Amino acid sequence: MAVFTQVSAAQVQVLMDRLQLGTITDLRGITAGIENTNYFVSTERGDYVLTLFERLSFEQLPFYLRLMKHLAGRGIPVPDPQADGSGEILHRVQGKPAAVVNKLRGGHQLAPDLFHCEQVGAMLARMHLAGRDFPLSQPNLRGLAWWSDTVPVVLPFLTPEQAELLSSELAFQQQLAASQSYAELPRGPIHADLFRDNVMFEGLPGREQLSGFFDFYFAGVDTFLFDIAVCLNDWCIDLASGRLDEARAQAFVQAYERERPLSGAEHRLMPALLRAAALRFWVSRLWDYHLPREASLLKPHDPTHFERVLRERLASAWHALAPQER
Repeated sequence: MAVFTQVSAAQVQVLMDRLQLGTITDLRGITAGIENTNYFVSTERGDYVLTLFERLSFEQLPFYLRLMKHLAGRGIPVPDPQADGSGEILHRVQGKPAAVVNKLRGGHQLAPDLFHCEQVGAMLARMHLAGRDFPLSQPNLRGLAWWSDTVPVVLPFLTPEQAELLSSELAFQQQLAASQSYAELPRGPIHADLFRDNVMFEGLPGREQLSGFFDFYFAGVDTFLFDIAVCLNDWCIDLASGRLDEARAQAFVQAYERERPLSGAEHRLMPALLRAAALRFWVSRLWDYHLPREASLLKPHDPTHFERVLRERLASAWHALAPQER
């Protein structure tokens, strides 16, 4: 993520010593992202990622870190938070909450095909199933309540047409969330931000295997369908236009359903949740773009991308395979 807090090798070595992870041989700030401070840390024992949390509090963080620990214990390939001698996985660096996780192998697949989408869909379903008995609960902090608070803040930066679109979509999502159909959607811990750059693959081109999901710091308890919609809006679209690629989208959903079949309510509300997922990221990118924080290496994302995606979802009614078609 962007580097908001500069740390020295000596400061990080203190933590690595406490975790018994060896002597640092390399320390590099990570440029991608906009939420936390992240560094790659290499020692003679292995490669790790150090995260200093810039917004999340000591009270909020056990949910995320314990969820990762829980999923790792269920065989889901996610970063495993490293514990000190007393079993603590939440640490402190420069007065800020911090964590160290193992670095996943492989690299990003930024131009996914059917094969990649199938793997992500299947693993997402396995992750949802593995998280059903996770004992902690915390809402999706970038869910409807956050949208409702943030939209009025960003409206002054928009054209009248954009402001009308944003306001009307928020009203639609508020009405949807109060409906009985929405209440019927299966729920549990979700990733909520599983974009192409939060998944790793390794292996030869054309035969890459999914090696992990990471960056769980937007996770929360929400509908599984919202997680699916976030993925479809990134993994299965033409980035230039925002249009869904139906072949990739069908491959993703079919692979997901082989692990966890969708309910009737999930099939019915797929178009609405695709809109919700587009709205969520349009709002957050507007906020980051127009109300930026100071950070070394910070590169806010273009908010107009998800405006295009939302307009495309409103113009089409793509849905998952109906039960009789499966």
